Amino acid sequence: MAKTNSSIENRVYLFESLASSYVAAASAQLGSEDPAAREQVRRALAELAYVSCAVADTGHLSAEQVRERVLGRPEPQAVPKGRGRR
Repeated sequence: MAKTNSSIENRVYLFESLASSYVAAASAQLGSEDPAAREQVRRALAELAYVSCAVADTGHLSAEQVRERVLGRPEPQAVPKGRGRR
């Protein structure tokens, strides 16, 4: 599925907003001499990028479905009609 310009713009806007808040709060860790502390911030920023993409690309889903996607849980498979439990 091709991404539309508005989807890409939404990704950028969401990431910029989330990341700027996080970087402001984690600026000491970013400037730390401890490589593990800097890596933790980089990983958090990567997660924020993922969340931004997941949210921007799922306008057709319910809030619950977006939450499940962000948490990495597989979407439940639809049960074909006539094949439910008896």
